[in-house]
Amino acid sequence: MIEELVAVAAAGGGAIVQAAGTDAWAGIRSSAARILGRGEAGRESAELERLDQTRAELESAGDGAASERAQTILVTRWQTRLEMLLEQLTEEERPGVAAELKALIEQVQAEAPVQSTYNDFSNATFTNSQVLGSGTQNNTINR
Repeated sequence: MIEELVAVAAAGGGAIVQAAGTDAWAGIRSSAARILGRGEAGRESAELERLDQTRAELESAGDGAASERAQTILVTRWQTRLEMLLEQLTEEERPGVAAELKALIEQVQAEAPVQSTYNDFSNATFTNSQVLGSGTQNNTINR
């Protein structure tokens, strides 16, 4: 399978797990089941059950290290399922299903809650300091 399809499957697996604990889950769950079910009611129903099991596993894992382990396992599981789906399709079907998966990923990203961190360093003194992080950092120094 070509690298682009593997990347789409990986991102799709991550998106499914990311959405499982959010308010967007109902829509994502339906879309994912439709993509995986490929128009067959029985398959779609089975995928809905798998998706529900994913959410239940995440909820039962709680927080911390157990949650991270569960997320890693579930992302890998969904990536594998999506890769298998793409492998089973004909060359003509793959681009359409890949586009559906990309739309699902974009939907999850659009509906993901914005995460922000606020640090208050009022009256702090920094000498020979470094601040390390990733993502967007907005630093305001009030003197």
